[in-house]
Amino acid sequence: MRHSKIKVSAFIAAVALPLFLIVASRAANTTAALSPGPNDGRIACVTAQLLDEYNYSQTPFDTAMSEKFFDAYLDSLDPRHENFLQSDIAGFAHWRTNLDQLTIGSGETADLTPAYEIFQRFLERFQQHTAYVNELLKEGKFKFTGDDRILIDRSHAPYPKDLDAATQIWREQLRYDYLQEKLSREISTTNADEILPLTKTNLADITDKLTRRYDWNLRMTTNLNNSDVLQVYLEALVHAYDPHSDYLNNEHAQDFTIDMSLSLYGIGAKLGEDYGNCKIESLVPGGPAEKSRQINPGDYIIAVAQSNQPPVDVVDMELGSVVQIIRGPKGTQVRLTISPANDRTARRVLILTRDEIKLEDAEAKARLVELPDSRGGTNRIGVIDVPSFYAPIDSAGNAGHSKESYISVDVATLVKKLEQEKIAGIILDLRSDPGGSLEEAIRFTGLFIKKGPVVLVRTADNHVLVDSTTNSAPLYDGPLVVLINRLSASASEIAAAALQDYGRALIVGDTSTFGKGTVQQVFPLWPFIASATNDPGTIKITRDKFYRVSGGSTQFKGVVPDIILPDPLSYSTDVGETSLQNPLPWDTISPATYDKLNLVEPYLAALQEKSDARIATNQDFIYIRQDIAQFKKLQADKTFVLNEREELKQREDTSDRNNARDAERAVRPVPEEKTYDITVENAGLPGLPAPETLTTTNQDFSVISKNANGSVLIMTTNNQVVTGVPLDKEVVTQPQPDPTLDETENILENYDSLLSTNQTLIDR
Repeated sequence: MRHSKIKVSAFIAAVALPLFLIVASRAANTTAALSPGPNDGRIACVTAQLLDEYNYSQTPFDTAMSEKFFDAYLDSLDPRHENFLQSDIAGFAHWRTNLDQLTIGSGETADLTPAYEIFQRFLERFQQHTAYVNELLKEGKFKFTGDDRILIDRSHAPYPKDLDAATQIWREQLRYDYLQEKLSREISTTNADEILPLTKTNLADITDKLTRRYDWNLRMTTNLNNSDVLQVYLEALVHAYDPHSDYLNNEHAQDFTIDMSLSLYGIGAKLGEDYGNCKIESLVPGGPAEKSRQINPGDYIIAVAQSNQPPVDVVDMELGSVVQIIRGPKGTQVRLTISPANDRTARRVLILTRDEIKLEDAEAKARLVELPDSRGGTNRIGVIDVPSFYAPIDSAGNAGHSKESYISVDVATLVKKLEQEKIAGIILDLRSDPGGSLEEAIRFTGLFIKKGPVVLVRTADNHVLVDSTTNSAPLYDGPLVVLINRLSASASEIAAAALQDYGRALIVGDTSTFGKGTVQQVFPLWPFIASATNDPGTIKITRDKFYRVSGGSTQFKGVVPDIILPDPLSYSTDVGETSLQNPLPWDTISPATYDKLNLVEPYLAALQEKSDARIATNQDFIYIRQDIAQFKKLQADKTFVLNEREELKQREDTSDRNNARDAERAVRPVPEEKTYDITVENAGLPGLPAPETLTTTNQDFSVISKNANGSVLIMTTNNQVVTGVPLDKEVVTQPQPDPTLDETENILENYDSLLSTNQTLIDR
């Protein structure tokens, strides 16, 4: 009788299940559970052993690390803590403290049961989530008139207690998504921001778009293979040690090499994903796709074939996989089946020969800015944009010595050109530079100082290495300012710190740089897994730690500038090393022996005073201080009110504020300066290219309103606003303001004046 009662109870519970659970259950039954590939256990074991042996912190893979690994994997799959239930976490709890034994206990092959069973449970919950959301979307009953709020950041929130609690979270998140889509349709930005009434068609489109978004996310999740699961699992393991170690499967390792080398072999097209379709976003000038003149932005790639092989359907294929099969060796052919943007029913087969694609947008560039001086003449300064410390790397992650792009070589080319044009000083713009090659950071710094130490590197066994420049004299010895922000990281911090410690350059920018002061070594896994039939990937392990020549680490604290300029980014709790999980701490070691130039400290107080006076009255910095206050307020409130009228009012207020700012900027006097864009390619040509033009015709504008005599009151294009201009005249539009760079240019001019008056530079 007891068994009968259990069966009856189970039957009654099944009958009572809501529709979304039944649908999700059927979907789960049709999705085959994944299992590890033949080499996956060995890959995981070797990765863990290498981490255990070589990580800088020398933290053992023990019970404590197992717990961090376990939590990191759950967070990787469910970062918002909205899909796993507390009962799921309890069911996984027996793995929390023994992942070390399961991963390296045998010494040969890891037991990956936790990775796949946890992923399978996540997939089931995600299917339930999607089915439930789709059911709500079909009902279409959404109201946004109350004062209920949704927690935006759930990364530290508890997992839902049960399925009822989970559905409440899913419902509120869907309402948030729906309201965001609704608001985007209710505010028109064609001419002036205004509220538009929505039609049934628009509302139906919201439902359709959200349904497609959720279905696509589910499809991508169910399409993950064992390599993808291993990638997520091992990434959680390495990040339990520190945030900059990484496991890179073959696909991710290729992307890392491309980012560092600024080149790849392919067709020269930027691809994007559009609900299961591979879409051409843009074409690289001079690449095979652009040269063919048969493919355009907006076209879809439907299928890909290698040379004379049959085509592979790429519809609904994960974008990274599509990219992988389009890339290939230089000189080989690839056949693309294209669905043109102007006729989706048509199909066209295009044969392209792969070639090297130079990612020139990521190269260093310079601008020569010509400013009027107080004597009626002109003053020239150079601004060099340093996007990253790039260099060609080999398969082992080591910098090569070919004729490919090096940041130090490119910057040297630009510096020589600027000096030929008689600039008074140079700004090195390292804002948002994520770093790159350590060797290039040293060579780069050596362009501006004599031979001497640039960075100290401490190894895990406490050996301190001194990396120095080898040049006998600097390439450039004139006034130098380095501009940084919170996104300047790693190699860019090394260069900025060295130039600051030497007293060679004035550092200007946010309250600090990122704070990434660690060194990673790349270990290809091929040598450790002889049985592998495919590339098992690469592990990047934090091996060493950077220190300034003055002895302090750049880790965690970053580089604090000599002059700090207001920026909302300085107040973000989500940017920088301090926002990451498991960062290594800041500390100090004995300083190096170096000759300090002392070219900044004597003038710093005067420069600070002049800068403070300017930014106190500068209208753009007044706007920035307003933005900082608003940013702090929004950051402190982690919730969002699901009230349509209130949110519309806030958006209207924001729109009014932005329009007022645009209108104010539009009537400012046109700057009396000329800007010349200099690239590595044109730096060798005589003279300068044509200056940047600010003139455009009224035909490029949309008229918002005009008065009786035909004078435009307000016009806008690309968020530019001009007032009081006759329609038959040309108007001059100014580029989007960069007050931080403008103020840095002012600081450089003041600095040059003080140096010229008081002291010569390095052996000048």
